[in-house]
Amino acid sequence: MLSVKGLNQFYGESHTLWDVDLDVPKGKCTVLMGRNGVGKTTLLQCIMGHQAVKSGQIELAGEDLLARSVEQRPRLGVGYVPQGRQIFPLLSVEENLQVGLPVRKRGDRKIPDYIFELFPVLKQMLNRRGGDLSGGQQQQLAIGRALVVDPQLLILDEPTEGIQPNVVQEIGDIIRHLNQEFGLTVLLVEQKLPFARKVADHFCILDRGRSVATGVIDALDDGLIRKYLTV
Repeated sequence: MLSVKGLNQFYGESHTLWDVDLDVPKGKCTVLMGRNGVGKTTLLQCIMGHQAVKSGQIELAGEDLLARSVEQRPRLGVGYVPQGRQIFPLLSVEENLQVGLPVRKRGDRKIPDYIFELFPVLKQMLNRRGGDLSGGQQQQLAIGRALVVDPQLLILDEPTEGIQPNVVQEIGDIIRHLNQEFGLTVLLVEQKLPFARKVADHFCILDRGRSVATGVIDALDDGLIRKYLTV
């Protein structure tokens, strides 16, 4: 589904990503892991077009994403939930969800009913401002907004960050449901190992801007965890 090959990225003179390779199989959930500051969010921003790429390839279902603008990438079927959620605090829940409607490939311009089935709290709070929601509710809103574009790939950057435990469990269940029942391909950055093991089929570890280990989630053993993930 998503293929990243030999990706290099710079911040000024600083070489941030070094020949990064990443494969996200269609219909699977892949977790991107690593300590703070190793380039995980930067890689997602390169995929979405928010950061310039020096060299390498990024393809989605054979489509060259690097040849596409930031605005065009959601239209190709990429839903993105950035770190910190970045919902519009002064817009209502309904207005936040409506932001993605013009991007939908399907002709309807209505918020899909299944979003309210996944997140009943959003239906109850349609007229409430996004900034008035709790952190967990804002995360649900951010995921719902990404789903409105009818994506074939959903990218989530640390969806459990700052979220209460009961909502973390709920979000994990929803990710698995979208992945297994809807066939939605998922790429997420996640620090919490139990959550990653629960939702992911495959993993990729970054270390100092390089992809250093990949495999099925059961292959994420204690040796890799000690070497690349523990602080």
